[in-house]
This record gives sequence, C-alpha cells and structure tokens, in this order.
Amino acid sequence: MEEIQRIKQRFSIIGASPMLNRAIDIALQVAPTDLSVLVTGESGVGKEVFPQIVHQNSARKHGQYIAVNCGAIPEGTIDSELFGHEKGSFTGALEHRKGYFEVANGGTIFLDEVAELPMATQVRLLRVLETGEFIKVGSSKMLKTNVRVIAATNVDIPDSIARGRFRQDLYFRLSGVPIYVPPLRERANDIYLLFKKFALDFAEKYRMPAIQLDAEAQDVLTSYYWPGNVRQLKNTTEQISVIEHGREISAEILRHYLPGQNPNLPALYHKPEDNTFATEREILYKILFDMRNDVNELKKIFAEIRKDDEEIYGKHYGKVDLFAQSPAHASFEVSGASKKGMEIEDTEEIHDESLLLAEKEAELIKKALEKHDGRRRNAALELGISERTLYRKIKEHNLE
Repeated sequence: MEEIQRIKQRFSIIGASPMLNRAIDIALQVAPTDLSVLVTGESGVGKEVFPQIVHQNSARKHGQYIAVNCGAIPEGTIDSELFGHEKGSFTGALEHRKGYFEVANGGTIFLDEVAELPMATQVRLLRVLETGEFIKVGSSKMLKTNVRVIAATNVDIPDSIARGRFRQDLYFRLSGVPIYVPPLRERANDIYLLFKKFALDFAEKYRMPAIQLDAEAQDVLTSYYWPGNVRQLKNTTEQISVIEHGREISAEILRHYLPGQNPNLPALYHKPEDNTFATEREILYKILFDMRNDVNELKKIFAEIRKDDEEIYGKHYGKVDLFAQSPAHASFEVSGASKKGMEIEDTEEIHDESLLLAEKEAELIKKALEKHDGRRRNAALELGISERTLYRKIKEHNLE
C-alpha cells in the first residue's frame, strides 16, 4: 500500500478507490517484466498515466519513452511514422527517416488509441511484437528492435474483432497483461476529492479564491454520470472557477455546467442503459419483442383453457381434435360459417395488437419525458430518435 501511495504522489493521482488501487498495483507488478500491456477504459479516465508508471518502474526507465496517438496520424503516413521510410519511397519522402520503433530501441512505445490502426499496420505491428523485426517503407532490409509496447484504447476490442476491424491475434499479443481503469462514476467517493484538487489548482493558476460547493451541490456533483470522466470534471471545475463571481457554488449553478442537467447544453454520449435505444426502429423492435412475449403467454393460457374445456370450444368451432397433436398445433375442422367468424376475430386481433403497439410506444415516450422532467431534447436522445420525431409522436399520442 505504501508503494501505491508513493506512485499516487509522484504521478498526481487522486483517489482511494479499490479499483483504482488495483490498476496501479497491476502496473507496478508488470513493470519489471517485458510483457506487453493493454490499458482499457473510457475516454477521460486517465489511461495515459499508466504507461508512464510501467515505464518509470521498469529496467527501461533510462531508455526512450515515446507516446503515439494512433488516431491522430493519417492512414497514409502511419507506417512511415512507426517504422520509418527510405528516401524517395513515396511522394514527399525527400530524405531517409527513422520510425518510432527504431528511435525507441531499448525503451518503451505507448500506442494510444491502438484500435484506430489500419489493418495493414496491424499486421506490421504484430510482426514486431512476435519477432522484433520490421521493414521501413520503401526498403527490403529487415531491421531489429527491442521495444516494449504498451497500448491503450477506449474501444471495445472484442466487438471490433467481431466486426473485422481489429486482428484477434494482435489483440492477444497486446493484452499480455490487461489494466482496466475505472470510470469516474465507479469511483464516486473520489469525485469530490478531485473537484477540490482541481479547484485549488485553478485558484492558484488564475490567482483567485478557490470555489466551494454547498451540501446540495456536492450531492449533484457525486451523483452525476460524468460521461467525460476526470477530463470532463477538470474542465467543468475550470469553467466555474473562471466564469462565476461568487465562490460558493449552489446546486442550481452547478447544473448550468452539466450536460444533461442543463437543457441548453448538448447532452454527451454515454453508454446506453437498459431502456435506451439507438434508433426508432429499435424502439419498435423492443415493443414487438415485448408483445411477442405477451402473445406467447396468452397462447399458453389459451391452450390450457382449451384443454380443460373441450366442450365449449367444440360448440363454437365445430369438431375439435384437441389431443391429436400438442395444444399449439391442434387440428380444427371448421364449417364455412365458423371460418368467416374466425376471420373477423383475426381482424379484431390484429386491430387489438396495433392498439397495444401504440400504447407501448406512448408508454416508453411518457417514461422518457418524466425521467428528464419534460426536456424533449434529452428525452429524444434517451430514446435514440430525432427531436422532430419525438414532437410528432407526442402529438400523435396526445402527450402534450
């Protein structure tokens, strides 16, 4: 525990969350080895600190440490950046250039947003991880390097593998030791500590008294979802510190700076909850799925009734052989008049199902509006439909 506290002080890590401590402990344990490390976690959680912890506590700490943002380098130049190129190998290659894997020989390379790498580059990276060999762009000469690779991503890589966007073999190579950095909402007790630290930092930076939160504002702060995590919390604290004249911040003032709490701010994306949907079509799919379950339950009940009261159904539908097959596949011999009656009942059933569908849709919309206190923009985002569609549905279902 003392070692973890030392790391927190050295790298300015605030918090006492068991999940955060676990991530730091794994970084310290893996540091003396040469295993590849894959750091995962949502955007803004501070993943970039962990490669530095690993590097600074390894035998490579005196070697080069190079951080590469894979998502910020154009696809056409990423191979040249990582592996280098020969003069004249492509338009604009006016001179020989060393790549990061050559420059960082004996050190560590941190590949941030590794899931953004093109498939062709992933093949080259896999070869480096397996053999330590690479070839410069425009060259045929095989070069060797001794580099430790630490990667990070906020993307669900197994999902990317399933979509054919990331190589499974590369994933297994990169994730020699996985480190998961928890989102801020899973570190609720750390949120106010971080806020106070940021408030003091900005007070010193801008030479003004530090802002403080009243009790209600603290509750709002710790209960907020924080889709942007620590980065969002830091930016919000800075905005309040600079803009607000008063140093005592109420819950009402704080809400003005929180997307989703203030209707004038665009709601930030966060991982969908169980009752959110990507598209209007998915809403209908969900409704139909629920209806299908209801219908299946009704069929079971209906089959039991038929089984227990054969005489009643014989009277209405003619000769009924209920036990020749299972209740769900019972055979009916129906007269013409009875057939006509059944067709009418089928039409009525379809009409009833349509009404039920509309009721379910109206119920979902009503719940979303209630959840967001009538804020239609947020309700539309919750449902995954456009605001225009939501207005139309509200009018259609008389939910004004």
